[in-house]
Amino acid sequence: MNFDAARLDRFARHIVLPELGGTGQVLLNQAHVLVMGLGGIGSPALQYLAGAGIGTLTLVDDDDVDTSNLQRQTIYTERDVGHGKAVSARRWVANFDKELVVNISDRRITPENAPAVLEGVDLVLDGTDNFATRLAVSDACVAAGVPLLAAAVGRFQGQVGAFAGNLAGEACYRCFVGDAFDAEDCDTCAEDGMLGAMAGWAGTFAAMQAIRVLVAQNGSGQMGEPLWSKLHLMDGLAPSMRTMNIAKDPACKGCSAMRD
Repeated sequence: MNFDAARLDRFARHIVLPELGGTGQVLLNQAHVLVMGLGGIGSPALQYLAGAGIGTLTLVDDDDVDTSNLQRQTIYTERDVGHGKAVSARRWVANFDKELVVNISDRRITPENAPAVLEGVDLVLDGTDNFATRLAVSDACVAAGVPLLAAAVGRFQGQVGAFAGNLAGEACYRCFVGDAFDAEDCDTCAEDGMLGAMAGWAGTFAAMQAIRVLVAQNGSGQMGEPLWSKLHLMDGLAPSMRTMNIAKDPACKGCSAMRD
Protein backbone atom coordinates (compact mmCIF):
# COMPACT_ATOMS: atom_id res chain seq x y z
CA MET A 1 0.00 0.00 0.00
CA ASN A 2 1.28 3.45 -0.93
CA PHE A 3 0.35 6.58 1.02
CA ASP A 4 -0.15 9.82 -0.85
CA ALA A 5 1.71 12.95 0.27
CA ALA A 6 -1.06 14.04 2.63
CA ARG A 7 -1.17 10.67 4.42
CA LEU A 8 2.61 10.51 4.62
CA ASP A 9 2.63 13.93 6.25
CA ARG A 10 -0.16 12.95 8.63
CA PHE A 11 1.69 9.89 9.94
CA ALA A 12 5.25 11.19 9.59
CA ARG A 13 5.88 11.09 13.36
CA HIS A 14 4.97 7.40 13.36
CA ILE A 15 6.96 6.51 10.28
CA VAL A 16 10.22 7.94 11.63
CA LEU A 17 9.97 5.69 14.70
CA PRO A 18 12.24 2.68 14.06
CA GLU A 19 9.96 0.57 16.27
CA LEU A 20 7.07 1.22 13.88
CA GLY A 21 8.24 2.63 10.57
CA GLY A 22 6.41 2.68 7.28
CA THR A 23 5.66 -1.04 7.38
CA GLY A 24 4.06 -0.76 10.79
CA GLN A 25 1.99 2.21 9.69
CA VAL A 26 0.69 0.26 6.70
CA LEU A 27 -0.28 -2.59 9.04
CA LEU A 28 -2.22 -0.17 11.22
CA ASN A 29 -3.97 1.20 8.15
CA GLN A 30 -4.98 -2.33 7.16
CA ALA A 31 -6.17 -3.29 10.65
CA HIS A 32 -9.77 -3.64 11.81
CA VAL A 33 -10.33 -2.85 15.49
CA LEU A 34 -13.60 -3.18 17.36
CA VAL A 35 -14.10 -0.72 20.21
CA MET A 36 -16.67 -2.16 22.59
CA GLY A 37 -18.10 0.58 24.77
CA LEU A 38 -17.69 4.26 23.88
CA GLY A 39 -17.56 5.72 27.36
CA GLY A 40 -14.74 6.90 29.60
CA ILE A 41 -12.29 4.29 28.26
CA GLY A 42 -13.59 3.89 24.72
CA SER A 43 -13.64 7.62 23.98
CA PRO A 44 -9.93 8.41 24.48
CA ALA A 45 -8.98 5.00 23.11
CA LEU A 46 -10.91 5.77 19.94
CA GLN A 47 -9.21 9.13 19.58
CA TYR A 48 -5.75 7.59 19.60
CA LEU A 49 -6.70 4.60 17.47
CA ALA A 50 -8.09 6.98 14.86
CA GLY A 51 -5.01 9.16 15.26
CA ALA A 52 -2.85 6.10 14.64
CA GLY A 53 -4.60 5.50 11.33
CA ILE A 54 -6.44 2.27 12.15
CA GLY A 55 -8.10 1.76 8.78
CA THR A 56 -11.38 0.17 9.87
CA LEU A 57 -13.15 0.76 13.16
CA THR A 58 -16.27 -0.95 14.44
CA LEU A 59 -17.88 1.03 17.26
CA VAL A 60 -20.40 -0.61 19.59
CA ASP A 61 -22.50 1.03 22.31
CA ASP A 62 -26.23 0.91 23.02
CA ASP A 63 -26.30 3.98 25.26
CA ASP A 64 -27.11 7.66 24.67
CA VAL A 65 -24.88 10.58 25.61
CA ASP A 66 -25.73 12.15 28.97
CA THR A 67 -24.53 15.44 30.40
CA SER A 68 -22.72 13.56 33.18
CA ASN A 69 -20.62 11.78 30.53
CA LEU A 70 -18.90 14.96 29.38
CA GLN A 71 -16.55 15.02 32.37
CA ARG A 72 -14.59 12.05 30.99
CA GLN A 73 -15.98 10.89 27.63
CA THR A 74 -13.83 13.13 25.48
CA ILE A 75 -15.32 12.68 22.00
CA TYR A 76 -18.71 14.16 22.93
CA THR A 77 -19.89 17.75 23.24
CA GLU A 78 -23.06 19.33 24.58
CA ARG A 79 -24.73 19.00 21.20
CA ASP A 80 -24.41 15.20 21.43
CA VAL A 81 -26.43 14.95 24.65
CA GLY A 82 -29.50 12.79 24.05
CA HIS A 83 -28.08 11.21 20.90
CA GLY A 84 -26.73 7.67 20.55
CA LYS A 85 -23.07 7.24 21.45
CA ALA A 86 -22.33 5.04 18.44
CA VAL A 87 -23.76 7.59 15.99
CA SER A 88 -22.02 10.48 17.76
CA ALA A 89 -18.71 8.57 17.78
CA ARG A 90 -18.99 7.91 14.05
CA ARG A 91 -19.55 11.63 13.50
CA TRP A 92 -16.43 12.41 15.51
CA VAL A 93 -14.31 10.03 13.42
CA ALA A 94 -15.71 11.43 10.16
CA ASN A 95 -14.75 14.94 11.24
CA PHE A 96 -11.31 13.77 12.36
CA ASP A 97 -10.24 11.59 9.40
CA LYS A 98 -12.56 11.00 6.47
CA GLU A 99 -10.32 8.21 5.14
CA LEU A 100 -11.17 5.81 7.95
CA VAL A 101 -13.92 3.22 7.51
CA VAL A 102 -16.38 3.16 10.41
CA ASN A 103 -19.06 0.60 11.21
CA ILE A 104 -21.40 1.09 14.16
CA SER A 105 -23.82 -0.95 16.22
CA ASP A 106 -26.19 0.23 18.94
CA ARG A 107 -27.28 -3.27 19.93
CA ARG A 108 -26.84 -4.59 23.44
CA ILE A 109 -24.13 -7.26 23.27
CA THR A 110 -25.19 -10.73 24.38
CA PRO A 111 -23.64 -14.20 24.09
CA GLU A 112 -25.98 -14.78 21.14
CA ASN A 113 -25.06 -11.76 19.00
CA ALA A 114 -21.42 -11.21 20.04
CA PRO A 115 -19.96 -13.67 17.47
CA ALA A 116 -21.56 -11.81 14.55
CA VAL A 117 -20.27 -8.45 15.80
CA LEU A 118 -16.71 -9.83 15.87
CA GLU A 119 -16.70 -11.02 12.27
CA GLY A 120 -13.68 -9.75 10.35
CA VAL A 121 -12.00 -7.88 13.21
CA ASP A 122 -8.31 -8.21 14.11
CA LEU A 123 -8.57 -7.00 17.71
CA VAL A 124 -11.22 -6.09 20.27
CA LEU A 125 -10.72 -3.30 22.79
CA ASP A 126 -13.37 -3.70 25.48
CA GLY A 127 -14.12 -0.80 27.79
CA THR A 128 -17.67 -1.79 28.74
CA ASP A 129 -19.00 -1.32 32.24
CA ASN A 130 -20.55 -4.67 33.21
CA PHE A 131 -19.25 -8.20 33.59
CA ALA A 132 -22.03 -9.86 31.60
CA THR A 133 -21.00 -7.98 28.46
CA ARG A 134 -17.28 -8.40 29.10
CA LEU A 135 -17.62 -12.15 29.52
CA ALA A 136 -19.82 -12.49 26.42
CA VAL A 137 -17.18 -10.58 24.45
CA SER A 138 -14.35 -12.66 25.93
CA ASP A 139 -16.00 -15.98 25.09
CA ALA A 140 -16.70 -14.80 21.54
CA CYS A 141 -13.08 -13.67 21.14
CA VAL A 142 -11.77 -17.05 22.26
CA ALA A 143 -14.10 -18.89 19.87
CA ALA A 144 -13.12 -16.64 16.95
CA GLY A 145 -9.41 -16.53 17.75
CA VAL A 146 -9.50 -12.75 18.11
CA PRO A 147 -7.22 -11.11 20.71
CA LEU A 148 -8.85 -9.03 23.43
CA LEU A 149 -7.71 -5.97 25.32
CA ALA A 150 -9.92 -5.57 28.39
CA ALA A 151 -9.79 -2.25 30.21
CA ALA A 152 -11.60 -1.02 33.30
CA VAL A 153 -11.46 2.04 35.53
CA GLY A 154 -13.00 3.34 38.73
CA ARG A 155 -12.25 6.21 41.10
CA PHE A 156 -8.43 6.47 40.86
CA GLN A 157 -7.72 2.90 39.73
CA GLY A 158 -7.46 1.38 36.26
CA GLN A 159 -6.48 -1.88 34.63
CA VAL A 160 -5.63 -3.00 31.11
CA GLY A 161 -5.05 -6.64 30.22
CA ALA A 162 -4.19 -8.49 27.01
CA PHE A 163 -5.88 -11.86 26.52
CA ALA A 164 -5.58 -14.56 23.88
CA GLY A 165 -7.29 -17.54 25.46
CA ASN A 166 -7.40 -19.38 22.15
CA LEU A 167 -3.63 -19.84 22.38
CA ALA A 168 -2.08 -22.72 24.29
CA GLY A 169 -1.03 -21.63 27.75
CA GLU A 170 -2.60 -18.17 27.54
CA ALA A 171 -5.45 -16.97 29.75
CA CYS A 172 -8.73 -15.46 28.67
CA TYR A 173 -10.62 -12.74 30.54
CA ARG A 174 -12.88 -15.37 32.13
CA CYS A 175 -9.78 -17.06 33.60
CA PHE A 176 -9.13 -13.74 35.36
CA VAL A 177 -12.58 -12.98 36.81
CA GLY A 178 -14.17 -16.45 36.91
CA ASP A 179 -17.84 -17.29 36.42
CA ALA A 180 -19.29 -15.43 39.40
CA PHE A 181 -19.73 -12.24 37.40
CA ASP A 182 -22.00 -13.37 34.58
CA ALA A 183 -24.61 -10.92 35.89
CA GLU A 184 -24.62 -7.19 35.23
CA ASP A 185 -23.37 -6.33 38.70
CA CYS A 186 -20.40 -3.99 38.29
CA ASP A 187 -20.09 -0.97 40.52
CA THR A 188 -21.02 2.24 38.73
CA CYS A 189 -19.06 5.46 38.53
CA ALA A 190 -22.25 7.31 39.50
CA GLU A 191 -22.09 5.58 42.89
CA ASP A 192 -18.32 5.49 43.40
CA GLY A 193 -17.10 8.50 41.44
CA MET A 194 -14.29 8.69 38.88
CA LEU A 195 -11.56 11.14 38.05
CA GLY A 196 -11.99 11.94 34.37
CA ALA A 197 -8.26 11.97 33.71
CA MET A 198 -8.00 8.46 35.19
CA ALA A 199 -10.34 7.18 32.49
CA GLY A 200 -8.15 8.97 29.96
CA TRP A 201 -5.03 7.24 31.27
CA ALA A 202 -6.64 3.81 31.02
CA GLY A 203 -8.06 4.51 27.56
CA THR A 204 -4.88 5.90 26.04
CA PHE A 205 -2.79 3.10 27.56
CA ALA A 206 -5.23 0.58 26.08
CA ALA A 207 -4.84 2.26 22.68
CA MET A 208 -1.06 2.00 22.92
CA GLN A 209 -1.32 -1.67 23.83
CA ALA A 210 -3.62 -2.17 20.84
CA ILE A 211 -0.97 -0.74 18.54
CA ARG A 212 1.64 -3.01 20.15
CA VAL A 213 -0.53 -6.09 19.60
CA LEU A 214 -1.36 -5.26 15.98
CA VAL A 215 2.27 -4.64 15.05
CA ALA A 216 3.60 -7.63 16.99
CA GLN A 217 1.07 -10.04 15.51
CA ASN A 218 2.27 -9.21 12.03
CA GLY A 219 5.93 -9.58 12.90
CA SER A 220 6.77 -5.98 12.11
CA GLY A 221 8.52 -3.36 14.19
CA GLN A 222 10.12 -3.63 17.60
CA MET A 223 7.49 -2.41 20.03
CA GLY A 224 7.76 -5.68 21.93
CA GLU A 225 5.66 -8.77 22.48
CA PRO A 226 1.85 -8.60 22.84
CA LEU A 227 2.14 -9.32 26.59
CA TRP A 228 -0.62 -11.93 26.63
CA SER A 229 -2.03 -12.88 30.04
CA LYS A 230 -0.57 -9.80 31.70
CA LEU A 231 -2.71 -7.29 33.58
CA HIS A 232 -1.41 -3.76 34.11
CA LEU A 233 -2.74 -2.17 37.30
CA MET A 234 -2.77 1.63 37.38
CA ASP A 235 -2.92 3.74 40.52
CA GLY A 236 -3.69 7.38 39.89
CA LEU A 237 -3.09 8.50 43.47
CA ALA A 238 0.40 7.02 43.97
CA PRO A 239 0.88 7.37 40.95
CA SER A 240 2.22 4.00 39.83
CA MET A 241 1.72 1.00 37.62
CA ARG A 242 2.45 -2.65 38.29
CA THR A 243 1.98 -5.77 36.21
CA MET A 244 0.65 -9.15 37.24
CA ASN A 245 0.46 -12.44 35.35
CA ILE A 246 -2.91 -14.15 34.84
CA ALA A 247 -2.72 -17.94 34.83
CA LYS A 248 -4.77 -19.97 32.37
CA ASP A 249 -7.52 -21.79 34.29
CA PRO A 250 -7.67 -25.43 33.12
CA ALA A 251 -11.33 -25.54 34.20
CA CYS A 252 -12.33 -22.27 32.51
CA LYS A 253 -15.52 -22.70 30.52
CA GLY A 254 -14.45 -19.94 28.15
CA CYS A 255 -11.12 -21.35 26.96
CA SER A 256 -10.73 -24.80 28.51
CA ALA A 257 -11.07 -26.41 25.06
CA MET A 258 -7.87 -24.59 24.04
CA ARG A 259 -5.58 -26.69 26.21
CA ASP A 260 -1.94 -27.52 25.72
